[in-house]
Amino acid sequence: MKKFLLAVASVVLGTASVQAADLAAHYTKAPMMAAAYNWTGFYVGGNVGGQWGSANPATTTLFPVATYFANSSVDAIAAVGAQHINSSGVTGGFTAGYNWQVNNAVLGLEGDINYFGFKGSATGSAFYPCCAPTGFTVSSSVSADWLATIRGRIGFLATPSWLLYATGGAAIAEVKGNFTFTDTFAGATESGSIRDTRVGWTAGLGGEYAVGNGWSLKAEYLYVDLGRSSMTSNNLNIGLALAAQTFTHSVDLKSNIVRVGVNYKFGGPVVARY
Repeated sequence: MKKFLLAVASVVLGTASVQAADLAAHYTKAPMMAAAYNWTGFYVGGNVGGQWGSANPATTTLFPVATYFANSSVDAIAAVGAQHINSSGVTGGFTAGYNWQVNNAVLGLEGDINYFGFKGSATGSAFYPCCAPTGFTVSSSVSADWLATIRGRIGFLATPSWLLYATGGAAIAEVKGNFTFTDTFAGATESGSIRDTRVGWTAGLGGEYAVGNGWSLKAEYLYVDLGRSSMTSNNLNIGLALAAQTFTHSVDLKSNIVRVGVNYKFGGPVVARY
């Protein structure tokens, strides 16, 4: 009897061992959880790119009583004074911002300050309609050395690592303009200058790709409109006792910017996923 029980136990234990080995052989281990990039957090970065844009400086004058100019000359000065300047060059600077990720949406606030490098000049001349062959020359120059923006961003995740976004907000720059008027009728001269910190607007589109460990690469396009600045002067120098001759000078500035950049995000939650 004892030998019979030992034999039965041996068979049972052997069968259980075979079944356990079979289960182990067919068991598939669950995949390891991977960390998905989460966009929430504060970040800093840098960018470099190019800008191309235009400015439209303008010079006009009035036709008061006892004026130096004939009415036809006033119209001619306005026509020649309506000038156009194109500019293009390299831009680059630093960025900082904060993102909030809500499911597949990413909301953010971003600011940057950049070297802008907008610079150009224009000159035009014409005869006085009343008094040819004497005439006049109007010259203008426009520049803006730096540009800052403060923008909101709203985007969605095409993949956990790919962010596509629209952006828009305020654009700030110091716009400088210089203007001169000279003529050959009586050697008249006039000049004016503008130095105005303009607050305009900007809007654009971009994409950003998270490469891991807090780093991301981005590319974006921005359109910038800084509006129009103006000033008046009464400093026409002709050596004649005439009524004050008022000149108005103005300039606007618009630009397109394409740039690439790299950002580094500090901390922020990491979401585990299979």
